[in-house]
Amino acid sequence: MMEHTKIYKALKGVRGRQSVDMEGLEQLMVAFSRLVVEQRWIKEIDINPLLASPVQENGENSSLIALDARVVLHEPDVTEDQLPKLAIRPYPTQYVEQWTMKDGTPVTIRPIRPEDEPLLVQFHKTLSEESVYFRYFHLMKLSHRITHERLTRICFIDYDREMALVIESQGEILAVGRLSKLHGTKTAEFAMLVSDRYQCQGLGAELLRRLLQIGRDEQIERITADILADNYGMQRVCEKLGFKLERTAEASVMKAELVIGH
Repeated sequence: MMEHTKIYKALKGVRGRQSVDMEGLEQLMVAFSRLVVEQRWIKEIDINPLLASPVQENGENSSLIALDARVVLHEPDVTEDQLPKLAIRPYPTQYVEQWTMKDGTPVTIRPIRPEDEPLLVQFHKTLSEESVYFRYFHLMKLSHRITHERLTRICFIDYDREMALVIESQGEILAVGRLSKLHGTKTAEFAMLVSDRYQCQGLGAELLRRLLQIGRDEQIERITADILADNYGMQRVCEKLGFKLERTAEASVMKAELVIGH
């Protein structure tokens, strides 16, 4: 959006002037959008002007200052049901929680965010060929797994159609789990991937347990997954949480299925 404005070139620096803090400006706009999403009683909001100054010759950092702002709320007689609905569901903060691994390490379990792309690049670098094969049913080169186009689709999701949870510790992603609704049905599929360094710490079971709860919250009635027949670790996790395992027409693939109550 910024690149399509007429002022974008000036923001990047013209006539020998330094660029403004473009990353800071991006973060400000994201924070502004979150304000609008989270405060649903806002009817109109206008920040004008927003002063973006470049780095000064004396070395002072660039700054972003709102010189004037105007906020209009919905009328007092408007009920919550009458408030405009969002086209895309906002970030589901209700699923952000703290948890402790078996070895005592505290971690955060939360829905994935668009800005997690660099963390996912590092996460994929920790995966063994076996972990990649168990997850994707074939070997996939690291260079393909971390392409910007692919990770953008993984990180920037519609929380209404699917949910992806990450387990994070000190700025590092340890595991990723995803629950994807099948269009037009009450069924969803799950998939998980745990960094090799953190396997056997209960991460997979905890991720799946939370995905099941999300499925209940979303009125999902059946959750399934295809699992390789020699992926015994994932099969044990599924059985522990009540999934029924059956062989499929393809000998190398097992089908895990759970009918969940609400």
